[in-house]
Amino acid sequence: MPGQMQGRGRARVEWVDYAKGFCICFVVMMHSTLGVGDAVGHEGWLHSVVAFARPFRMPDFFLISGLFLSLVIDRDWRTYLDRKVVHFAYFYILWMTIQFVFKAPGMAAEHGTNYVLHHYLLSLIEPFGTLWFIYLLPIMFVIVKATQRVPVIVIWLAAAALEIAKIHTGWTVIDEFAARFIYFYTGYILARPIFRLAATVQAKPAMALAGLLVWGLVNGWLVFNGYAQMAYVSLALGLAGAAAVVSVSALLAKIHWMAFLRYCGEHSIVVYLAFFLPMAVSRTVLLKTGFIADVGTISALVTICGIVGALCIYWAVRSTPAKFLFERPKMFWLRDKKQPRLQPAE
Repeated sequence: MPGQMQGRGRARVEWVDYAKGFCICFVVMMHSTLGVGDAVGHEGWLHSVVAFARPFRMPDFFLISGLFLSLVIDRDWRTYLDRKVVHFAYFYILWMTIQFVFKAPGMAAEHGTNYVLHHYLLSLIEPFGTLWFIYLLPIMFVIVKATQRVPVIVIWLAAAALEIAKIHTGWTVIDEFAARFIYFYTGYILARPIFRLAATVQAKPAMALAGLLVWGLVNGWLVFNGYAQMAYVSLALGLAGAAAVVSVSALLAKIHWMAFLRYCGEHSIVVYLAFFLPMAVSRTVLLKTGFIADVGTISALVTICGIVGALCIYWAVRSTPAKFLFERPKMFWLRDKKQPRLQPAE
């Protein structure tokens, strides 16, 4: 089986958590920075960091999401759908509803209550706000399992063609699937080589740093000269950038630096689900008080508040009845076998 890995079980792989930490922090940074920029009408220095990360931010997130798929893909369909579809559907519907609770008053005041109801129902097929990632993952999980008998090269080339085609229909699921499936599938079929890359980086850090320097210069040049989103170039940058994040993460895991980043990776879905609220609150407070004028600094502070605020919400509820916000209750499991009362979002 492509990318099969034996014997890893449920043990966490440290560099993978670092990689997920990078991804989720870059995602929060993007939303925070663009939100601040839109609110004030101009950009700051953090916009350049967001632009630099654009070619690899989501590709690496999807690649890492597919990395361990070979460990579970041969499970029966009922178990597989429970873990890979119902699991994410629960958190999508729950947090989509929570976001609506906060946004509905403003939407109703501007467009009326019928618009709010229509938009809520529409969000069942058109992902709402920041939640499109966990909406799209189950679709990818199902497609990969359903096409196991199709030659790997056929699926990979078809996925690459979708990314190269730069499809823009206006529907998030279609457009983002076309742009991202290649990275998810690559993580699945090339899991072994990716783990070998991480091991090689840890064994030869000097060579890895030299390679990262070259990658950084090329990625930056293509981004800031307007070539990064061109057909073929974006695919190459996405794959190269994902490899770069794996390499940086492997180096950090080797020297045990930036433990908070690793913790964010361990709880990446927790941050992804909840960051919108502390992000929005901190942005409003910082912009209205006017104590800080620099757009880049405000963006950085909003990013930090979004990440730390999401974790604070998690810490506050994890031992209370409200832990259903981040753990799926047994009533929403498909399986009848003995299971924990709740299943963590991770």
